[in-house]
Amino acid sequence: MYENEKIQHYLVLDQVPEVIYQVLEEPANQSEVQSGPEVPQTLEDFIAQMKDERPDAKTFAIKLKSMVTFLEQRTRTAKVQEYLYRHVASSSIPKQLHCLTLKLANEHSTNAQARLQLPSAEFVPALVDNSYFHYVLASDNVLAASVVASSLVHNSLHPEKVVLHIITDKKTYSPMQAWFSLHPLTPAIIEVKSLHHFDWFAKGKVPVLEAMEKDQKVRSQFRGGSSAIVANYTEKPYIIAAKLQALSPKYNSLMNHIRIHLPELFPSLNKIVFLDDDIVVQTDLSPLWDIDMNGKVNGAVETNFNPDECAWAYGMNIFDLEAWRRTNITRTYHYWIEENLKSDLSLWQLGTLPPGLIAFHGHVHVIDPFWHMLGLGYQDNTTIADAESAGVIHFNGRAKPWLDIAFPQLRPLWTKYVDLSDRFMKSCHIRAS
Repeated sequence: MYENEKIQHYLVLDQVPEVIYQVLEEPANQSEVQSGPEVPQTLEDFIAQMKDERPDAKTFAIKLKSMVTFLEQRTRTAKVQEYLYRHVASSSIPKQLHCLTLKLANEHSTNAQARLQLPSAEFVPALVDNSYFHYVLASDNVLAASVVASSLVHNSLHPEKVVLHIITDKKTYSPMQAWFSLHPLTPAIIEVKSLHHFDWFAKGKVPVLEAMEKDQKVRSQFRGGSSAIVANYTEKPYIIAAKLQALSPKYNSLMNHIRIHLPELFPSLNKIVFLDDDIVVQTDLSPLWDIDMNGKVNGAVETNFNPDECAWAYGMNIFDLEAWRRTNITRTYHYWIEENLKSDLSLWQLGTLPPGLIAFHGHVHVIDPFWHMLGLGYQDNTTIADAESAGVIHFNGRAKPWLDIAFPQLRPLWTKYVDLSDRFMKSCHIRAS
């Protein structure tokens, strides 16, 4: 029976005139792609036109090819425009966040209560006391940092043992200090520190800064910018999307790179949990300190299914700083950053994960996926039930919860930790949706 079906299939193919294959296989000519009324806009229109005109095989193939090519180009244009709009939306600073930063900076300059030492003198010894649970957050986004801090402390069973070290840049330091001075999370201990406050950072050459300067120069010339990328009519939309994403400012953010220097930034600490600023904590994280790392440096959730390799996620990581200091992880990381820059970003274009995967190879201890659920910034099919069952949820991807392009069904998991009645939030029109 199978052989008969196969023979009939070939007989049908033999009935298709060769001229149709010749026309369809020829490269599309721009002159053939017309957008006038003679090009059918739907398959239904095409069938009606063919029944009416009864063309020969060659004319049939030409018209079919013209219609398909025209519709393909129209679809491609729409897709590229969508990617461009998403790129602009995800790379821009929303006016509400800009407003919040400005108002907090003004508060810092006019209100002494917004310039408190963080933490107060009596709690400074706790900053280097390894009996506390130490968390590190690097961010230049005050609103995002406030959500991470609030969710961490509010879900902690031992908030009095929580020490959150917030690292920010020079321009964000005053607004960040103002926010946490005016919104203490007692009994947790909050430290706000700018990179220029670290002795290690202020001394001599800092590899990450040198790499960033080179990276910025390369990216500024990369592909001629977004206009040149979008104007390329030969590449597929998903390739254009990847190139646009490579231009995102976050990939040249100091906050993104600084985590590779955690052992130097916190020389007195043995173990820390590092948190990205686009996560929300939904459970008590103190059990992370009971995990036996088996001599490994990085406790992370695995993101692949190959038992021989370990692709893992940034965003919620346990770092054994003592074990880290006995390795060459940081040097390896900077070596590959330099190699990528020398190759004009041909090794990889996106972020710090590729050099991180290389540098931490062999130094990763896989932890339970419960502790870190990824994808809330790009997987709109994530259910609320699944997200609520995770210890930490991560809005990695472009649809950050503070942006208009956030997924509306997932955003409440983040906004529940934003006090919308706060005077700064109200004055900057920061809303739940």
